[in-house]
Amino acid sequence: MDFRIADTFTDSLARLTGDEQKSVKTTAFDLQMNPANPGMSFHKLDKARDKNFWSVRVNADIRLIVHKTAGSLLLCYVDHHDKAYAWAERRKLETHPVTGAAQLVQIQPRPFALRKLWRRFGLTSSQRQDAGHGQASPSIDRPSKSSTTAHRSAGI
Repeated sequence: MDFRIADTFTDSLARLTGDEQKSVKTTAFDLQMNPANPGMSFHKLDKARDKNFWSVRVNADIRLIVHKTAGSLLLCYVDHHDKAYAWAERRKLETHPVTGAAQLVQIQPRPFALRKLWRRFGLTSSQRQDAGHGQASPSIDRPSKSSTTAHRSAGI
């Protein structure tokens, strides 16, 4: 089985405390050594857009989000329980149509789904306005033309 680590995983890992990182690294190592270990607590994410997303329990609160197929296991993200599940609900793994590279794509939520998330995390209307979301649905983060041009000229 191929074992891979996404950039989104390493970025999210860096935001955790030192003790949390240690626990996550131990679980990730155990997964790499034997993903079929009965001690691994896999949970299929029913609300995720990608049906191959699973949660792996690190401790009482921390969850690893993995993309699991018959031939591969991709570490995608790690965070506290609710935040990790919310992350997985908004993403799916796709193949880039030109390069064939795997990419994690964020799905734009519908306005009613946004309101549900705002209530879930207790955001007031003024906090939504401060975040630039207001009552309209937010757009997916996309680079501006100037930043795209800068990346191309930098060889990225």
